[in-house]
Order: sequence, then C-alpha cells, then structure tokens
Amino acid sequence: MLKIALLGCGRIGKMHAATIDRAPNATLAIVFDPIADAAKQVAAQFKCPVAATAEDAIDQADAVLIATSTPTHADLIEKAIAAGKAVFCEKPIDLSLERVLACRRAIAGSKLPIQIGFNRRFDPGHRAARDAARAGDIGDIQQVIITSRDPGFASRDYIRASGGILRDMTIHDFDLARYMLAEEPVEVFATGSAIIDPTLATEFGDVDSVMVVMKTASGKLCSITNSRVATYGYDQRVELLGAKGMVISGNRRPHELQRFGGESTGGGEPYLNFFIERYTEAFAAGLESFIKSAIAGSATEADFDDGVKALALAEAAVVSLRENRTVGVSEVLK
Repeated sequence: MLKIALLGCGRIGKMHAATIDRAPNATLAIVFDPIADAAKQVAAQFKCPVAATAEDAIDQADAVLIATSTPTHADLIEKAIAAGKAVFCEKPIDLSLERVLACRRAIAGSKLPIQIGFNRRFDPGHRAARDAARAGDIGDIQQVIITSRDPGFASRDYIRASGGILRDMTIHDFDLARYMLAEEPVEVFATGSAIIDPTLATEFGDVDSVMVVMKTASGKLCSITNSRVATYGYDQRVELLGAKGMVISGNRRPHELQRFGGESTGGGEPYLNFFIERYTEAFAAGLESFIKSAIAGSATEADFDDGVKALALAEAAVVSLRENRTVGVSEVLK
C-alpha cells in the first residue's frame, strides 16, 4: 500500500484526495497546506493527520502529490526527490522555462518516478483515438485537431496569477498534441484576441481566445483552438486525420438521453460541466498509473521531460503571439 502525502488542499487537491481515497493500492497518509483550515478540512474528511510543514509531510510518506500553487512546484519536486520520494506534480512545473530547466539539473541522475498531471492523456476516449492511430487504423497521421473551450471565466485572481492562457490552459493541449502526434512539433504559430473580455488585455496582457498551429519536422500539422468561454458547456474534442481515415474523441454528457416532442427534436443533455467532471476517469487512471510506477520504481507515462516540452511549446506560442510570427521551438528550448 503506497502512502501518499498531499501537498495542497485547494480545489484540485481535494479532487486528488478523493481519488487517492478510492485507489485500492494507495492511502492518503498526510496532508499539508499553508492555509491551515484547508488542510484540516481535507484531513477531517479523509481521516488523516495534518503536517506542520511540507517537509514533514514528505518525510512521512512513500510518495508525494503536489497540488500547491504553481510557483512552489519546482521547489517541492526538488525537496521530494532529495528525500527519496516518487513525485506526482500538477501542471505546469513552473511558469518559467528557465526555472524548470534548473529543476531538471537539480534532480539530474535521480531514477525516482516523476509524473506531471497531464490528465488528458489518460481519458478513455482520447487514449482510444491515440491507440487506433498507433495500430495503423487510420494510416499515417497527417493532422491533429484539438478543441478545448472552458464553459466560463475563472476568477480574476486566478487569471492574474495563471501566467496567461497559453501557459495555463493550452499547455494541456500542447501535451495532448505531442501524445497524439508521436513526433515533436518544431515550429509554432499562435494568434489570439481578448474578444470576450477586452479588459484581460489591458489588465493582464492576456487573451481569452487563441488559435495555435504547429508543424513537425516531417510535416504533420496540429491545430489547437481555445476559448475561455463556451456558452454551451465544457467543449473537449480531438480529431486525428490519417491517410486511411479519421478518428474522433468527442464531448461527454451525463447520459445519452435524447428528447423528441412538439418543441424539440433530439436535443441531448448539456455537456459535462467542467474539468473535474469531464475528466474524472482520466484523473483516476492517471493516478493509478503513477501508483504503479511509484511501487515498481519505473518510468511514468507523463514524465518530467514531457512537462519541459509542453512548457517549451507554450513559450514558443507566447513569443509567436507577441511578435506575430512563426517561432521555432529551438529558439526557446536550447
């Protein structure tokens, strides 16, 4: 039974606590949060102790799940690895690619498993699409099209500290693109607008709508469409086009009931509300994969290097958006 320390008891931390609690081969051993009341609430719900410090929590577990604020991630990874613990860390590793590369140097030589929280890799539909492509069902991949739209804005405080839509939101899609393509994008072009809420541009220098196009060395193309607001719900779709056909992993609904009557013909239920509901199975599968790696001491399915490469794509997109040009990934990841 793997004893996991949870660092961070906010919204995503609470979700992880519940997922650990349901896992058959792990237990929530201890929790820590700099906001004491948040840690106490999670500890009471899952009947585990509260650590006085992050270091104390790390020392009392076999593995560490980091769900604290992004600026703390790299420091906590370094501390956990130094203590000899396997690490699951929420994305991104840091908002600064330079800090992430420094973290990689600090932990160089360690064979301990590290998994980054790119949960979409583990979604059953997305994974089935990727597996179909790997099996040759659609022939050689030519295009990957990813649509990812939130149902509504996050809080202003969240957006202010997020690092911008490309580092915060699109980073999931950058990882998913790499996962689907099985080939590294080498150039990125991004464009965007603060078309829904123009104050994002004036207050934060951010946008609420982006489109990104990437190309691999062999010419495979990927397009990503993001929006902070989709009035019809949480829109999550992936399309893979190959030489022999296409596969699509589509949106999810609570159930597939359709209604037919005098005022409607076949309207389905609304899409699942947001990421925790939409990707419940993916979060569980991702944690289970990490637990197996931690117990076996084996490599994870979304490792530290995946975190580096997704952030590098985000950085290239940030430069592209700012300078209105195609940016080579080698320009930001040297």
